Formats: sequence, structure tokens, C-alpha cells
Amino acid sequence: MDAVPYLAALSAIAALCLAVFYYLDVKKASPGNDRMQFLMNEIHKGARAFLKKEYQWVSIFVVAMMILLAVVIAPLAAISYVLGAVLSATAGYAGMTVATMANARTTEAAQSGPGKALPIAFRGGAVMGFSVAGLALLGLMFTYLLFVVWLEVDDAFEIFTAFGLGASSIALFSRVGGGIYTKAADVGADLVGKVEAGIPEDDPRNPATIADNVGDNVGDVAGMGADLFESYAGSIIAPISLTAFSAGLVAADNSTDGVIQLLVFPMAVAFVGMIGSIIGSFFVKGGDSTDSKALSRALHMGTNVAMAITVVGTLAISFWLFADDAFYDKPWGLAVSVLGGLIVGWALGKAAEYYTSDHYAPVKKIASQSETGPATTVLAGISGGMTSVASAVVLILAGVAIAYWGGEQTLGDDGGGIYGIAVAAIGMLATTGVVVSVDAYGPIADNAGGIAEMAELDPSVREVTDALDSLGNTTAAVAKGFAVGSAALTALALFKSFEFAIAQADPTQALNLDIGEVDVFIGLLLGAGLPFLFAALTIDAVGRAAGQMIEEVRRQFREIPGLREGKEGVIPDSSRCVEISTAASLREMIVPGALAVVVPLVVGFTSVDALGGLLAGALVTGFSLAIFMANAGGAWDNAKKFIEAGAHGGKGSDPHKAAVVGDTVGDPFKDTSGPSMNILIKVMTIVSLVFASAFV
Repeated sequence: MDAVPYLAALSAIAALCLAVFYYLDVKKASPGNDRMQFLMNEIHKGARAFLKKEYQWVSIFVVAMMILLAVVIAPLAAISYVLGAVLSATAGYAGMTVATMANARTTEAAQSGPGKALPIAFRGGAVMGFSVAGLALLGLMFTYLLFVVWLEVDDAFEIFTAFGLGASSIALFSRVGGGIYTKAADVGADLVGKVEAGIPEDDPRNPATIADNVGDNVGDVAGMGADLFESYAGSIIAPISLTAFSAGLVAADNSTDGVIQLLVFPMAVAFVGMIGSIIGSFFVKGGDSTDSKALSRALHMGTNVAMAITVVGTLAISFWLFADDAFYDKPWGLAVSVLGGLIVGWALGKAAEYYTSDHYAPVKKIASQSETGPATTVLAGISGGMTSVASAVVLILAGVAIAYWGGEQTLGDDGGGIYGIAVAAIGMLATTGVVVSVDAYGPIADNAGGIAEMAELDPSVREVTDALDSLGNTTAAVAKGFAVGSAALTALALFKSFEFAIAQADPTQALNLDIGEVDVFIGLLLGAGLPFLFAALTIDAVGRAAGQMIEEVRRQFREIPGLREGKEGVIPDSSRCVEISTAASLREMIVPGALAVVVPLVVGFTSVDALGGLLAGALVTGFSLAIFMANAGGAWDNAKKFIEAGAHGGKGSDPHKAAVVGDTVGDPFKDTSGPSMNILIKVMTIVSLVFASAFV
């Protein structure tokens, strides 16, 4: 058992080696002609400049939090916090770098068909996937070994938990800032280009096109990577902190009978999940068909193989750790909890696919509603997104029930069920390496289509990239389902850890969650309202930034002679649009990002019971809003693509213009506000856990 953290660390190093292998594999592919390489470099320069400025801004927040942790908690907690933040930022930057290198290479390969293009796009995404999973697991294992095993410091698990807070800080700002950037550019490009000027998406005449493609990388690659880094780290931290605080291990006393197995079990699951992801990634191979179902089967083969390996490995680990110990009964129980999480995560992804893929009724309904204008298009998307919440709630409740029951089988009635729920979140994210690879594939395929259009390649190339891109929208919705589902389970486990941490810090004080008490009721309403305020702030931010972008695109069409007509030698000023998105997103991300940290601190220092109510309210509404926004936005996007493929009059028709409006409404839903919700609820919970001792 003592070897488990070392094995997990070795699997993380293997994942990072695989990321390097895929990087070299992508790099040796041809980037295409001079025009394609120029566009690729412009996108890379814009993304790199944005991330550099974003990290400079966020570093101010990180330094402030580091000082606060050092003063209020412990200096070593500040070190753990910074390590989590730096590794998260590093993963995002590495993923962005390779994604901007893979886009033109995917375009070039698309000239030979999807069989060549899909593996390049996937392997470009795999660099992100295995960088995220590898750095997160390696950082966690190093922090655990250093503070808990090697140094055996006091309050070791408070220090260990601070790693997750660092990851959450970067994730929050990366998701919000990157989401505002990409959607400001996307909305501006679509509304002026496709609706007003009547030119195709990614047309080289559109000044916002480069900014839109940059946004795909800073929002959907770097931002998404930081999001999943935080989710993955949080899912491992939750059961470890739950065990530590409930068993009185805050002094790092690992000698307590029967506890060491509970501490290393999450690490062991992460180990087998990582090995499964590494093996599964080699099973993704392209075919010759542009049919989305065939492409989907090829892309998801890696995920399915990884899940199967994780299932077998988790069963073996459960019997290895718990079968011969007198403290535990029915060792298969915790395996059931993990597998329950894995299956429910997969089911949430499939439900997201049903509500966002143009193969199924919800998206086709939105497309048909576009026949009667933008209003009915928007209404159909809202109702579809709301309906999807009901199915997600049922699935997550099934996962909670299975995990709780499984935990009780192994650990008994005294806290076993909550531990089962905590490890179920790892089940959802055990295969993070390959899940993020599939998700990051989407922005690369999207960029590849943009480069094909801007480089004026044969229309057949755009047909291939559009088929890959349409699948990318669905895979993004699937990954968001995994992320928000794990967020709900992780937040519940962290909430329980917070309750134990309060009792550890002050044995005379127990957390009160009776809503008949005024403090708790006030906190509950505050928590229920906070996700709505957060969503409103981020949507408004996109709206304001998009407004500036729209005015700039209109100005260039108006003031640059021959631009709108496509006169030879006349090019737009793309750099100005990149500057607008960069400045607006950095300015607008501050208030929503700070809200998630400041509110729980203010409430916690005022009333711990009110903070308990706040966390409960935010968990429920945040989960529901996240599912609603992600699925509604994805459905609007694919309804537009369904029409562009020839349905309901095709491109340029009135239904198409209505669908573009729906897609524009959905852009901040699916790529800014929705994905930020799962980070919001976990940031507030982990802030509360880390500062629990200070509150009392």
C-alpha cells in the first residue's frame, strides 16, 4: 500500500511522456502551404499573447491568496497553493501551444480525407489531455508524499487541500476570461459576417475571424484544460480530505488502523484510470467516411477502451486493499461506487449527446422552429436545455444512490456512504487523459475549418473539417457533462469534509444546517442566487465585449475600400479585433472570478452556519444551471450546422439566419457561463474547507 502514491506518480510521468510523443508526432505532419502557415502563426501569436497577459493579471490574485493562506493557515499551505496554480497554468499553456500547431496540419491532412485528419486533431488534443492529467496527478502525489509521508508536518492535509484551491483559482479565471474572449469574437464575427454581410463563416474578409480562431484555443483548449485539471485534482482530493478530517488525521497520523487504505484508494483508482487512458488513446483511428456516426465511433473508441480497463483495474484494487482487512466487509462495495460514477458520467455524456447532436429530436426541433424566426428558435433551445436538466438530475441521483450503497457495503453505515460518493467522482474522471483529448480535439477541428476557408482551399476540404467540427461540438458537451457531474459529487464530499474540519478545529461547534434557523436560511438563499448573478455577469461581459467587436467589424467594412467585396490585395485589420477581445475579456473576468472567493470568505467569517447554507444552495442551482446552459448552447450550435448542411433551405436562408441568432445566444451559455458553474461551486466549497479552521 505504501507504494501506491509512487505508482500513481509513475503513471503520471508516463502520461507526460505520451504527451511529448504525441507532440512530436503532430509536429512532423505537414502544416500546408504558406498561407496556411501564416494563418496558423497568427492564431498562435494571438493565443500566446492573450495567455501571457491573462496569467500576469491572475498572478496578482494568486500572490494575494498566497499571502492570505500563509498568514491565516500556514506558510506551507501557500506553497501547495502556488504549486497547484502553476501546474494548472502550465498544462493550459502547453495544450494551447500544440492545438495552435495542430490546426493547419489537420487542414492539410483533410485534403486526403477524414482518415488522415481525425488522428492528427485527436493527437493534438491528446497533448492537452495527458498534460492535464499527468501534471495534476504528479503534482498531487508530490504534495502528498512531501507533506504527509516524508516531512510528516502538522496539519498536512490542510496543506494538501490547498493544492486544489490553487488549481481552482486558475481554472476559474481561465474559464471566465477565455470564455469571454472566444464568445466576444465569435458573436461579432457571426452577427456582422453571416447575418449582415451575408458572407460565409471564417471568410478571410471578416476582421473578427482570426480573433474567433484565437478564442477557440484560449477558451476551449486552455480554459477547458484548466477546468478539467481542477476537476480531476478535486475528485482525488475530496475522498482523501474526507478520510483525513473524519478520522482525525489532520496531524498526518497515518498509523490509525484501517485508514491508510482509504487514503490510497483514490490514488490507486487514478493510477488504473491513467494506464487505461494511455492504452485507450492508441485505439483512436480515422476511417474514410465523413458520416458523423462513423467519426464518433472512431473517436470514442479510445474512451471506451479506457473505461473498460478502469473497470477491471478498480475491481482488482478493491480486493487487494480491502479483502484481507478485518475493518472492512465486502471489498467489492467501493468498486461498485467507482463504477457507478464511471457509468453515470458516461450516461451524462450520452444524455448531453442526445440533447446536442443533430441526429436526435431536440436539435431537429430547434432547426424546424427556425422556420418561424429567431424567437421560436431561442424558445426551443431554452426548453430543450431545461428538459435536459431533469434527465441529468435523475442520473446524478442514481449515481449518488449507487455510490452511497456501495460505500456502505465496504465501510458500514458510519460515513461509508459519503466516502462512496466521494470516490464515485474519481470514477467519472479516472479517464480524464482521454476524455480531455477528445474534448480538445473539437477546437482543433474548428480551427482547421477556419484555416481551410481563409486559405481558400477546395470546398471538399471544408466538408471534411465541418464533419469533424460538428462532432467536436458534441464531444465538448459530453466532456462538460462529465465535469459538472463530478463537480456535484466532489462538492458534496468537500462539503462533508468542511463539516468535519469545523468539528476538528473547534470540537464544541457542530455545523448546523437546519433551514428553520435564520443564519442557515439566509445562506441558503444567498447560495441559490449566486450562480444566477455569476451567470448574468459573465453573459453581460460577453455582450459588452461582443458589442465592441461588432462595431469594429462594421467600421472596417465601411471604411476599408474593397474589403467587403473581396477585392484582391485588400486585407482586414485582424490585430485590432484580437486587441479588443483581449482587453475586454481581461477586464471583465475580474468581478465574476473574485466573487467565487470573496463571498464564502465574507460569509464564513460572519457565520459558519450561513456558509453551510450558502454552499448547499449554490451546489443545487449551480449544477442545474450548468447542465441547462451547456446543453442549450450546444443544441443551438448544432441546429445551425444542421441547417448549413442543407436542411430547411440551407445557408443564407431565413431559417439559417434565425439559427445563427440562436447560436449567438447559446455561445456564452455553452462556452462561458455554463462551464464556469461547476468551477464556481467547487471553488466556494474548497475555499470554505481550506479556511475552516480560521472561521472558528
